[in-house]
Amino acid sequence: MATDGKLADVIPITAAAGASRRRQVAAAARREASAHNLNGQRLGRKGRDTRDRIVAAAQDIILDPAGDGSITLSEVARRAAIRMGTLYLYFADLTELILAVLEPVMATVEDEYVHLVREYWPDKELHARAECFVRAYFDFWTRHSRILHLRNSMADRGDERMLVHRVRSAIPVMRLMVTQMDSRPMERGTLTSSTATALMTGLERVATVMTDDKMTRVLNEPVNPLAHLLEAETRIFELAIRDQRKLNRTA
Repeated sequence: MATDGKLADVIPITAAAGASRRRQVAAAARREASAHNLNGQRLGRKGRDTRDRIVAAAQDIILDPAGDGSITLSEVARRAAIRMGTLYLYFADLTELILAVLEPVMATVEDEYVHLVREYWPDKELHARAECFVRAYFDFWTRHSRILHLRNSMADRGDERMLVHRVRSAIPVMRLMVTQMDSRPMERGTLTSSTATALMTGLERVATVMTDDKMTRVLNEPVNPLAHLLEAETRIFELAIRDQRKLNRTA
């Protein structure tokens, strides 16, 4: 257990067992949610296969290199070789379908980058730990950039469910960042929580912009090489956490 800060002495940030339990509960909830159609009927093998085929068709459309990342329910139905009426038995609208596509992606974030923040970052290792996290976060969303852009564009257009998803997906890391700054994870309305929010908002924006082909053609060369942006993000995380720790330890 770390001893650099006040809360680090009493709160085991690693919490591996808790993280594992949360993943199990979330997986069970996803299985239960997908076990029925919209009429409340429990899905048999054929029904599950149809639902999986719809989700797979949506994934294929989103990831199609020849496409622009846009998607419609009619295109999904055509790709899945089903009627629109059949599709509506499983998904009420496009948002509900995209949320289903997001589920398996978000189920992996704990192992991809969230676990890196659960372990307390010693003062002497702040830069290295921040760099590891920033790169893991960026690499993850680079691999899933199409669904990231689709979710964010839908949220920006006023889709409330996508906006909620966008915010909620960032909250666990924000709370862990608050703890990294030697403050209580559920703390709200403080400089520490605002700092954590600013850090993650900035990192998500960099990931969004730098995985957008059109944006990178404008911004990436030669003014903003990706390596420099990631190093800048790393330094911002390091300096912000170090400074906030100092403030919280002397409070």
